[in-house]
Amino acid sequence: MGRGKLRIYLGAAPGVGKTYAMLSEGHRRTERGTDCAVGFVEHHGRPRTEVMLHGLEQIARKELTYRGAVFTEMDVDAVLARRPEVALVDELAHTNVPGSRNAKRWQDVEELLAAGIDVVSTVNIQHLESLGDVVESITGVRQRETVPDEVVRRADQIELVDMSPEALRRRMAHGNIYKPDRIDASLSNYFRPGNLTALRELALLWVADRVDEYLQQYRGEHNIRSTWQARERIVVGLTGGPEGRTLVRRAARMAAKGSGSEILAVYIARSDGLTAASPKELALQRTLVEDLGGTFHHVIGDDIPAALLEFARGVNATQIVLGSSRRKTWQYIFGPGVGMTVARESGPDLDVHIVTHEEVAKGRGLPVTRGARLGRSRIIWGWLVGVGGPALLSLALTHVATDLGLANDMLLFLSVTVAAALVGGLLPALASAAVGSLLLNYFFTPPLHLFTVADPKNIVAIVIFVGVAVSVASVVDLAARRTHQAARLRAESEILSFLAGSVLRGENSLDALLDRVRETFAMDSVALLERASDVEPWTRAASVGPHPVERPEDADVDMPVGDHMALALSGRVLPAEDRRVLAAFAAQAAVVLDRQRLQSEADQARTLAEGNRIRTALLAAVSHDLRTPLAGIKASVSSLRSDDVAWSEEDQAELLAGIEEGADRLDHLVGNLLDMSRLQTGTVTPLMREIDLDEVVPMALVGVPDGSVDLDIPESLPMVTVDKGLLERAVANIVENAVKYSPEDETVLVAASTLGDRVEVRVVDRGPGVPDTAKDRIFAPFQRYGDAPRGAGVGLGLAVARGFVEAMSGTLTAEDTPGGGLTMVLTLTAATGHPTAGRTSSAIAQRGRYA
Repeated sequence: MGRGKLRIYLGAAPGVGKTYAMLSEGHRRTERGTDCAVGFVEHHGRPRTEVMLHGLEQIARKELTYRGAVFTEMDVDAVLARRPEVALVDELAHTNVPGSRNAKRWQDVEELLAAGIDVVSTVNIQHLESLGDVVESITGVRQRETVPDEVVRRADQIELVDMSPEALRRRMAHGNIYKPDRIDASLSNYFRPGNLTALRELALLWVADRVDEYLQQYRGEHNIRSTWQARERIVVGLTGGPEGRTLVRRAARMAAKGSGSEILAVYIARSDGLTAASPKELALQRTLVEDLGGTFHHVIGDDIPAALLEFARGVNATQIVLGSSRRKTWQYIFGPGVGMTVARESGPDLDVHIVTHEEVAKGRGLPVTRGARLGRSRIIWGWLVGVGGPALLSLALTHVATDLGLANDMLLFLSVTVAAALVGGLLPALASAAVGSLLLNYFFTPPLHLFTVADPKNIVAIVIFVGVAVSVASVVDLAARRTHQAARLRAESEILSFLAGSVLRGENSLDALLDRVRETFAMDSVALLERASDVEPWTRAASVGPHPVERPEDADVDMPVGDHMALALSGRVLPAEDRRVLAAFAAQAAVVLDRQRLQSEADQARTLAEGNRIRTALLAAVSHDLRTPLAGIKASVSSLRSDDVAWSEEDQAELLAGIEEGADRLDHLVGNLLDMSRLQTGTVTPLMREIDLDEVVPMALVGVPDGSVDLDIPESLPMVTVDKGLLERAVANIVENAVKYSPEDETVLVAASTLGDRVEVRVVDRGPGVPDTAKDRIFAPFQRYGDAPRGAGVGLGLAVARGFVEAMSGTLTAEDTPGGGLTMVLTLTAATGHPTAGRTSSAIAQRGRYA
C-alpha cells in the first residue's frame, strides 16, 4: 500500500474560493467514477458553497465537549474505516478541539495519506508558519493557527486560487463571505486593499518559487541541460574591468522590459589565483548589481567560456550579456576571445549580447604592483639573520655538532636563507646565500679552511645550493610581498567600499566621515579647511580631534580638494601610497560638505516658500472667509439698532441667532488659524497621558447637528496614550468635515477597533468621496476639495487634525468607503500594560445614534 497524494488549494485570504474549488474538484472526480467523500468541509453559511456539498457523500463528524460547549471535528477513525479513494478535508491549518485524536488537522491529513488515501485540502498563505511575522507586520494580526511549510511543500500538487483585492472586497460587500454584521469591520480591518494586495503578492511569489523548485527537480531528474525559457534570467559576465558597470546597467534595462526577469552577475576567477581584476571595481559592480535587485556570483574555472556557459545553463538562464573585448588587435593571434567563444558554443537556447563600451581595444594587461614596505625593523632583522645566521650556524656545526655530511649542512644553510627571506625580503636572503656558500666552501668542503674545492662534485653541489637558495629566497620574498599587498589592497578596498556605500546611502554626517579618516590613518586631528579665494584666509568648515590646524601649511599631511579646499591631518607623516585613499576621503568630505549646504539651503527655501504660501492663503482667507461672518454679524447688529423698524420678538430672536451663528463660525475659523500657526512654528507640545476613547470622542461631537453621527466605541477597547485636548480637536475637525460632505439623509459612522498594538478610529461618510490623486492634497493647509454644500471654511480643518495627530505619534489617512464615500482612519498607540481587544470586540460594542 503506497502513500496517498496530497493536493492543496492555496489562497491569499478567506473568501477567494478555495473551498468552492475543492468541492468542484470533488464533483469532477465523482463524475469520473472516483470514490470521493467529504471528510470535513465548513461552508461558513455561504449559500453557494453549501450548494456545492449536495451530491457528495459526507462522513459524519465527531462531537467533542469542551468547557461546556459542543464542537464537531473530523472523525479520522470514521474516514479510515470508510476508506474512500479521495477525501476532501478543508482548512489544513485548523487547530482541533482539545481531546481530539491529533492537535492539528494537518496531522489528521498525514494519517490519511499514510493509509493510502488521497487528500484534497485548502490553506491560506497567512497560515504558513514561516510567514507568520511577515503577515503580522502587514495585517497587525498574529496567526495562531499555522501549518509547517514543509507539509505544504511536500504536496504533490499546489494550485493557487487567485482573486484581485477589488473583486474580493466586492464579494465581501455583497455579503458572499461574511454575515452583514461583520462586513463593515472586516472591510475596515483585515480586508483593506493594501492588506489584500500584499497577501496576494506573498501567495504569488510563494507559488512561483514552488514552481521553480518543481522545474529544477524535473530538469535534474531528466538530465536536461538546454534552457527552458519559462522566465527571463540574464547572466552578466564580469571581468573586473571598468566596463562591468556598463554591462550591469544594460542588463537591468533588458530585465525591466519583462516582468519577473532576474539578473545574475558572475565573475569567473582562475584556480591559480592569477587575475587582472580590480578588487575595488568588483566591489563597486557587486554593489551596483545588488542595488538593481540582482545577485552576484563568484565562480572558479580555468576555461572561462566553458565555466560561463555551465553556470548559465545551471541557472536556466535565457540571455548572456558580455562586453566587447578589451584586447588589442594583435592579441587575437592567441585565440578568438571569450565573447566569440561563448557566442559560438551557446547554442540555440541562449541569446548572447555583446555590448560595446569605452574600453574596447584599449588592452588588458596585468595590474601594476608596487613593492611592499617591510619596515625598518624587519629589514634590520633580515640582514642580521642573513649575515649572522650562517656564521652562527658554522660555529655550531664546527664546535658542537658531529659531522653531518655536506648534504645536511647545505640544507641547514638553506633554511637560514629561507628565514632571511621571510623576515627581511630578497636582498638579505641573497646575502645569506652568498655568505653561506663561502662558509660551506671554507669549513665543510675539502680542502678545509681554504676557499678552494678539490672535488668537482662539491663545486656542482655549492653551485646548486646557491641556485636553490636564490630561487627559494625569491619565491618566499614574492609570497611575502604578495601577502602584504593583498592585505593592504583588501584594507583599501574595504575603505573605498565604505566611501562608495556612504555615497549611495546619501549619508550627510561630515563629522562622522572625518572621524573615520582619523581612525583609518591613526591621526590626532583632522580638519576640512576652505577659503573664498587665493588671498582670503583659511577657515575651518569642520574638524575632529584636539588642536586642529588653521592652515594646510601647519599640518603633517594636507590633501588639496580643488583650488580653495584642503583636508589637513595632524599626528604623523603618511607614506606616499596612502595618499590615494586619503584623496578619496578628501573628495568625499567635499561632497558631503556641499550636500549639507545644499540641503540647508533647500530647507530654508522650502520654509520660506511655505511661509509665503501660508501668508498668501491667510490673506485670502481674511479677505473672504473671515469677512463673511463679520458681514452677517454687522448687518444683524445694524438692523437691531435701527430706529426705523419695529422688530417683533421673533425677528429679534432670529437676528440674534444669526449673530451667534456668525460668531461661532468666526471663532472656529480663528481657532483653526491659530492652531495652524502653532503647528507651523513648532510650538505644539502634547501632554501625553492614558485615557479611554469614550471620554474624548463624545465630547468632540458636541458641535455637530443632532442625529448626524452614529457612534460605535466598544467598551473593551484598550486605553490610548494621547493629549486629550489635541485629540478632541482633531476628531471634531474630522467629523465636521465628514458631516459637511455627507448627504442630508446619511449619517456619519464613527467607529473604533484594535489592530495589534494600535487603536483605530474610523470616520465613515457616504459623500462624493475623493479620488486617489487628491487624497494627500486634502490634508494640505487652505485646501478644499470640491464644494461644501453646507457651511464653508478656510480649508484648515484636516490639516490641523493631521498635525495634531502626528504630534501625538499617530497617523491620519484617507481611504475609500466601500459603496461610495470617504473614510478617515485615525491610528493611535495603545497604552502599554493594557490588554488589547480581539477583532471580535466590535460584537459587544455599545452602538447608538449620537444626538
